[in-house]
Amino acid sequence: MSTELAIVCLKKGQERRLNQGHLWIYSNEIDIQKTPLKAFQAGEQVVVTSSQGKALGVAYINPHSLIAARIISRKTSLVLDRSLFVHRIKIALSLRERLFNKPYYRLIFGESDLLPGLVVDRFNDVLVVQITTAGVEKQREALLEALNKVLKPSVIVLRNDVKMREMEDLELYSEVVQGSLTDLTTVEENQTLFQVDLLKGQKTGWFYDHRMNRSRVQHYAKGKRVLDLFSYVGAWGLQAATAGASEVYCVDASEQALDWLDTSAEMNNFTNITSIQANVFDALKHLREEREKFDIVIVDPPAFIKRKKDFKEGMNAYRRVNQMAMQLCSRDAILISASCSHHMPAETLLQQIQSSARHLDRFVQLLEQGHQSPDHPVHPAMPETAYIKSFMTRVLPN
Repeated sequence: MSTELAIVCLKKGQERRLNQGHLWIYSNEIDIQKTPLKAFQAGEQVVVTSSQGKALGVAYINPHSLIAARIISRKTSLVLDRSLFVHRIKIALSLRERLFNKPYYRLIFGESDLLPGLVVDRFNDVLVVQITTAGVEKQREALLEALNKVLKPSVIVLRNDVKMREMEDLELYSEVVQGSLTDLTTVEENQTLFQVDLLKGQKTGWFYDHRMNRSRVQHYAKGKRVLDLFSYVGAWGLQAATAGASEVYCVDASEQALDWLDTSAEMNNFTNITSIQANVFDALKHLREEREKFDIVIVDPPAFIKRKKDFKEGMNAYRRVNQMAMQLCSRDAILISASCSHHMPAETLLQQIQSSARHLDRFVQLLEQGHQSPDHPVHPAMPETAYIKSFMTRVLPN
C-alpha cells in the first residue's frame, strides 16, 4: 500500500457495492469519525479501506460532493497520473479502432473506461474534452500530455461548461487549449457529413450515442417521407436522406442548430430537407392541422427526466409527444421513439408508446430495440452508465 496517500475508511458493510465493481463512494458511506471528510482537499487521491482496514483501491475525493470519492484503481500502487491516463486511453482507443474505420467516436466514456469524471469525443484530429470532477481537473495537465502522447491531435477543446461541475464546486468554462478552431468542424457518421460548432454546440457539439440506431433507420428510409423531431443538427434526418428518403422535415427550437443543419444539408447536396424552427409540441399541432402525414417519425427529445423527482412530469411529456407524433403517422408508418433519460426505464417508454397507440385506436409492432453505441460501453456494475434506449415500431390501423 502506498504510504504517500491518506486513508479514507468506510463504515461497516459499506464496501459491498465496491466489491461488486461499482466505482462511487457516497459521503454517508465514509466513517467520518475515523477519517473526517473536512481533512481532505477536493481532488486529492486517497486509499480507500473497509472498516476492518482492508485496502479496496485508490480513489480521488471531494468532501463537498454527494459522490465523495470515485475509484480509479483497485491496485493501491497505481495513482491517477500521466502514465495511468496513457494506459487507459490506449485501451479505450483499441476498442474504438476495432469498432470504426474512421476516427469519429466517443473515445472516453467516464466510468465505463475506468476514467470517472472524463469524457473525450474525437473528431478526426480534433479532441473535445469534458472534465466533470475535481479529481480529473487536478490532473488536467497530465491528461492533456497523455492525449498528446497517444493521439497527437492538432486541436484540443475543453468543454467544461456543464452544470455537473457545479456539484463539484468547479468553475464553468470553454477553451481551446491547443491549436485553433476558425470554423465549423466536420463529423462523418453513417456515410453522412455534418458541420458542427464544437464550442457553441450542445454538450461536446455532437451526440455519438445513437450512431447505431441511426444506421438502422437507414434500412427503412428509402423513398419515405421523414419527420425528425428535436432534430438538433439533423443527425437522424440527414442520415435518412443519405439512405434515399424522398423528403425530410427537421424540427428544432434552436435557430442556430438549424443553421448548422442547413449547412450540413448543402454539404451533402441534399435538396429535399425542410427545417422548421419551433417548439416541437407547437410544430406537431400545426402539422396535424395541415393534415401532414409521414412514413417515418423520429422522436428523440432531450432528457425529460433529469432527476427522480421529475419522473411523473417527464413521463407525461414522453406520453404526450409520442401520441402527437403518432397522429402524424401514415397508415403503415415507422415510429422511432428514444429517450436519453437514465431515470426513464425502457419498459416504461414502451408502455407509453403502447398506451398512445391504444388511445388513438392504432396497433403497434415492436420491430427493433436500440441501445447506446458501443463507443459508450456500459459498466455492468453501474446502471448509471446505461442511459440510451430506443424503440423502432410499426404503426398500423387497428
